Order: sequence, then structure tokens, then C-alpha cells
Amino acid sequence: MNIFDRLMLIDRRWVFLFLVIVSVFAYVADFQVPIMVEPEVRNIYRFIDTLPIGSVVFLPLDYDPGSMAELHPMTFAIVEQCWRKELKVLITALSQNGPGMADEALRKLVDSMKVPRTYHGITYPAREIVNGVDYVFLGYKPYPAMVILGMGQNFRLPFPLDYYGTPLDSLPMMRGLFNYDDIACAINISGTNATDFWISYGQGRYGFPLAIGVTGVSTAQYYPYYGSGQLFGIMGGMLGAAQYEELADNAGNAKGAMRVQLSAHLVIIAFVIMGNIGFFATMRKRKREKIEGRR
Repeated sequence: MNIFDRLMLIDRRWVFLFLVIVSVFAYVADFQVPIMVEPEVRNIYRFIDTLPIGSVVFLPLDYDPGSMAELHPMTFAIVEQCWRKELKVLITALSQNGPGMADEALRKLVDSMKVPRTYHGITYPAREIVNGVDYVFLGYKPYPAMVILGMGQNFRLPFPLDYYGTPLDSLPMMRGLFNYDDIACAINISGTNATDFWISYGQGRYGFPLAIGVTGVSTAQYYPYYGSGQLFGIMGGMLGAAQYEELADNAGNAKGAMRVQLSAHLVIIAFVIMGNIGFFATMRKRKREKIEGRR
């Protein structure tokens, strides 16, 4: 039995075990993966970075814990960038399992703002982020198409109260903030088909600037909207989140996950190559043995 025969007989459980070992090693190891930033991600960063102080960025967080690993880093990087730039953030969560997760992320972000940090050589002092002044979390309502259309008339129609039960009219940030005409842009971070509703019933009906952050497997289907100009930016999966962290000079979970993703992909590619070499070598050997048998 030669080496190619042995390759064909490897139990796939050893392959999975090796992949797990490599992934764990890559997770704890301290090395950096170069990040190449795509224009569609850079567009979102530049748009937010050039907004005047006090502008309102609308952030529909339409994902649940199943896609949290890919999309949560986008939320952290964008909200922190907005608050460091003294922008205001309006948030909804139209996925039924998303509001609690969004609330937890907001609490962590509010705590992180209490520490001065330096991005791109600029030191931002600590800030006290106040609910109702620096951000408003509207929460969840079912039937996303109706909710999106309703907010186009007035945020108070589907959300008379915020997530914490406070009337919107009593929140300082909501003074003069009625519908999509009063926001600078919307960035939909989604692991569901809510993105389709935001494109069709939100941007298509009301024409506000819209960008999206979606899971890696669903990214490709939204590029026609980017090409047509309906979207001014796209962040795709963990890589898109890592690119945004690179632009914001705010390394988080996404950039760290690039080590694991790169290592796992290299292992998978290596096994694919080895498997194909073993397969074709074995076929060639059997063909040769068959010809010699006829002689």
C-alpha cells in the first residue's frame, strides 16, 4: 500500500479533529492577517466619518444570535464610530430574537465610551452616553414591511414608546426627528430577509441613503443593488466586519476571527488537494493493473 492508498483511507473524523486543532491554535496565537479593504466597505466608513456633528444614523439591527458572530462586530464598530464623532444613533430590531441582543450590545458600548481611546492617532476623551440624548432604541415590532412603511410617515406610528417604555415625544433626541427625511442614512445589519424589505419598502419608497451589512452567504445577491446605486455600501460577513474594524482602527472580534478563518481555509484547501492527488493516483494505479491483468 503506497502513500496515495493511505490518503484515500484516512477517516474523515481525523480531518475534522485536525481542523479543530488548527482553529484553536490560530485563535490563541498572536499574529495578524493583512486586511484588504473593499470600496463598498470604505464607502460606508467615509459616509459616516464625514457627517456633521449631531447627524442621526439609523441602524436597523435585524439579526439574531445565529448570525451574531458575523454581524455583531459591525454593530460595535459602527456605533462606536458614530459616538466618537458625536453623531446620534437611532436603532430598531425587526428580528424577534434580536432586541435583547441589541440592548446588551448597547450597554457594552456605553461602558466602552467611558474610557478614552485613540484611533488613527487622535485621542477621543471619555464620554457619558445618555439614552434618549445620544441614542434611542425603538425595539421590535412584527411585520417588517408595515413597520418600515409606517416609519416613513412617522417613527411614532409603529413605535409610540421606545424599547424601555418611554414615550418618544419625551426623549430629547426625538425632537424634530419624525421620519426618514430627518436621518442622514440607514445602515441595515441583517441576518434575515429584512434587508429585502429595507431595499423595497424603505429605500425604494422613500429614497434615503441605505447601506447594508449581511452574512457572508447572502452577500452576493445584494451586489446588483450596489451596482444600481440603491445601496451606497455593503459589508459582507466576517470579512466585511474585519475590513470595517481596519478602517476604524478599532480591532475587535472580526479581525481576530480572520486568523481562524484563514487557517481553516488553508487546511481545507490542503486536504482538497491531497484528496484529489490520492484519487487520481489510485485511479491511475487501478487502470495500470487492469491493463497488466489483460496481458
